[in-house]
Amino acid sequence: MPRSDSPDRSEKPARSAKPARAVAPWVRTRLRTAPWAAGSLALLVLVTVYLAAALPRAVDAYETEGLRHGIEAAAPRNSVLELTQPGGLGGSLAKREAALAPAVLLSKRDTLRSLFPEPLRTDPKQTVHGVRTVKRVDGLDRWLPRPDGLNPELVLSSPSDLAAHATVRKGRMPAGSARAPEAVVTAATAKALGLKPGSVVHVPGVVNAEPVAVTVTGIVEPRGTESAYWAVEPLLHTPAFTPIVGDEVKYYWQGALLLSPASAPVALSTTGEPEAYWRYMPTAGHLTARDVDRLDAALGSASAGPDLVSMRQVMGNTGALTTKLDEIVDSFRSMREAINPVVAVAVFGIGAVAAVVLAMTGGLFAARRDSELALLRSRGASLTGIGLRLLGETAAVAVPAAALGLALAVWTVRPPEVTGGPAADAGAAAEAATGIPLGPSLLAAAFVALLAMLVLPLRAVVLHRRPRLHGGRDDLLTARPSRRRTVAELTLLVLAVGAVASLRLRGTGDSGDHLVSAAPVLVGVIAALVLVRIYPLPLRWLARPARRLRGAVGPLALARAGRSSSTGALPLLALVLALTTAAFGGSVLAGVADARDRAALLATGADARVDGSVEWTPLPPGLTEAVRDTAGVRDLAPVQVEYGVAMPSFQGTAAQPMSAPLVGVEPGSYTRLADRTGFGPFPAKLLASTGRGGKDAVADTERVLPAIASPSVAERLGSEPLEIVAAAGVFRVKVVAVRTTTPALTGEDFLVVNAADLTHAQPTALLVTGSSADGALDGAALRAAVTAKSDDFVVTLRTELRSTYVDSPLQTGAERIYAAAIGAGAGYAVLAVLLSLMQSAPERTTLLARLRTMGLTRKQGRRLLGLEALPQAVLAALGGMLVGWATVPLLAPGIDLFRLALATAPGFAPLDSAPLRADPWSLVLPALGVVVLTGLAAAGQAWWAGRRGSIKELRAGDAR
Repeated sequence: MPRSDSPDRSEKPARSAKPARAVAPWVRTRLRTAPWAAGSLALLVLVTVYLAAALPRAVDAYETEGLRHGIEAAAPRNSVLELTQPGGLGGSLAKREAALAPAVLLSKRDTLRSLFPEPLRTDPKQTVHGVRTVKRVDGLDRWLPRPDGLNPELVLSSPSDLAAHATVRKGRMPAGSARAPEAVVTAATAKALGLKPGSVVHVPGVVNAEPVAVTVTGIVEPRGTESAYWAVEPLLHTPAFTPIVGDEVKYYWQGALLLSPASAPVALSTTGEPEAYWRYMPTAGHLTARDVDRLDAALGSASAGPDLVSMRQVMGNTGALTTKLDEIVDSFRSMREAINPVVAVAVFGIGAVAAVVLAMTGGLFAARRDSELALLRSRGASLTGIGLRLLGETAAVAVPAAALGLALAVWTVRPPEVTGGPAADAGAAAEAATGIPLGPSLLAAAFVALLAMLVLPLRAVVLHRRPRLHGGRDDLLTARPSRRRTVAELTLLVLAVGAVASLRLRGTGDSGDHLVSAAPVLVGVIAALVLVRIYPLPLRWLARPARRLRGAVGPLALARAGRSSSTGALPLLALVLALTTAAFGGSVLAGVADARDRAALLATGADARVDGSVEWTPLPPGLTEAVRDTAGVRDLAPVQVEYGVAMPSFQGTAAQPMSAPLVGVEPGSYTRLADRTGFGPFPAKLLASTGRGGKDAVADTERVLPAIASPSVAERLGSEPLEIVAAAGVFRVKVVAVRTTTPALTGEDFLVVNAADLTHAQPTALLVTGSSADGALDGAALRAAVTAKSDDFVVTLRTELRSTYVDSPLQTGAERIYAAAIGAGAGYAVLAVLLSLMQSAPERTTLLARLRTMGLTRKQGRRLLGLEALPQAVLAALGGMLVGWATVPLLAPGIDLFRLALATAPGFAPLDSAPLRADPWSLVLPALGVVVLTGLAAAGQAWWAGRRGSIKELRAGDAR
């Protein structure tokens, strides 16, 4: 029999030690099967990671800009680093004169500059050194002006490099020596003191009490008086007409003689207590917000520490550093500490909304694959295997998306550029390369990616921890809250109550207390959980009257809304948190804007204010009519303000002295202004004229004028008429009304009377109201009208003054964060609505297909889906409105928006505080938007389902 070539079937092939390779890897297969789902998750992770990673970078950037702005925008006399060494101590006169030689001072300047500790750096182009007299010396010459018989006082100063900062108008630059000193003066000083080239000014000397003669060789015009060269000591370029207040006020002149560097040692021969000085202007372009502590330490060391010891080895044993830079840094720190906790509230709110939306996304994916996972579980798949495979799926999508989002955040949110004097050195180059620390952004991106990766596996493992039979109900009417859920909700309730109580008691001052910043989020969480608990009750109440309605759409929609999945707590939670964040953020922004508007209006009293640059300057003839005829002016109120009027007391001489401004007004126009501004409105008849005013009433000191007073003035005057002695006249006043504010003044104390009853009625200011809706006026036209009548009056616009309150990048940066939080919250709310509808979309499509076989029209189908979706949306809108409305007054006592609204410290602005108040528009508009969006999305879903065929949904045996 021939041999068969077929293999022997009895022989079994040898088993390989390695397991067989899977034909279709799980992750690749799943991603190819559902590319749209994977792309949607990647996009959500990308956007969320970008926001989370960009936030710390944006905060760091605007804080850095705020620190730099605070230093660069400060007045030079406040930010300058001034080193001084008294020049009249120790050694012979020749030795002391040698120490003040120009070459010696120049050498010390460069050495001292190198001794400043990091991160202190200075601009070499703005460095000034020289010799000056600390004490002003008298001008002894009889031909110098003496308005009240007092000698003019002069400062002798020899600033370096004068030729580069001034232009010679007459004569020449000074040369001279210590024995024959020469100086120049500015044009303003020459005009005030009557100086000219060739003038010889004598000042007191200390050698044999002989005067020192200084020859004026020229008159110069300063270039750039706002620069540090001139601004640190304004007396060098502009003389001052200074009063001496005693039994009578006397005035005298102060000025400066600008010595040549070679003539500087002559100051040792005067009574002016000379000193050598070196002035350095700090640069801020290399600083970051993280350098605040180092900068404080460096200033402390240079002012009274080891670095000052090193500098004294160059200057002398009595050298000192004087600066107010530390106050600027402290002001920045206090503003940052006041703003950061307010910003943290918005950050926690939007972060919570984003986390809930990510959880909803994972829940949607788990719901769509519920039958698949249940089948795998029933066929013996382990929880570990299912969880790891799902983790691999989400990681393959989330990790690249997170990396891309992080890269985009790093690329788009750049650190401020390193600028300033020594920016080209190695240290500055290293700082520029380092930029904003990557750690916080990396942690935020990792957290978002980890959350996106774990939601789907954890939810699947929890739902399928034991095999489940198909068909079990999971709706809000039958779901019974477990004990664990009850304990968790009670825990959150305790945390929320504790956070709110802590915030009300301590405020937002502790920036490290994140529980306080999360208080609005916790309140929203508790409200959402409570709403989920009570959600079935209103549906049951509505279901009874709905049964009496004609048709089945209404009862069916209510029944289906009540039987929605119990996982609907997440959409409700997302919407409530988003609405709470929007309400809180909108209230913050509205409170900031309101505080700025009110502060500007308090400072001006109207849309514009016209008053003299010097107090008690009466308005020139024709000015009132010229302003009234200016385009855009609707109304104006002339007022007469006299400051420092002594207020009598009903207690007589036993009371402490008190003074307050006296305001004379025209009742009609002033009442209209008070009504418009809301500052102490009153009926015009309260200040009705007595008919006895003007020069004819000078002798009638017994006439009684009705007056409106501030509370403290009213308390002092009492209820009986008392005599007022003022430049406006002598008369008696009787308080007829008490108001806390008045448009004409920003102070707390005032006394308002009818100007027609004054003996000397001379208006000193005009309060102008604009005709436009926002009160804006044409400043150029108004100033032109005023200048045409007099140059002694200043026009202050409310809109211009308001803009000065937004002074720091800290303020604008925090406002941008809040605006971004509101926008992101709105986006996540929209996404929450869409995810909620997508989760039930297949079941709703099947329902419509089956109901259409029973005669349901497309119009009825749209009504059914809309009515089914609206109850939860309306509940979320009402809940978000109530929580937002309740959260603002709950947290308002602990939050003061003053530093966020106004670029100054309390006490230096018309307002003392800026409380947080609920903004109605921020409460209502987002809530209405959620309801409208839900209705439109449901209608769109019904329209799309109606366009598709019903074959797939009506298949026999379909488990749906």
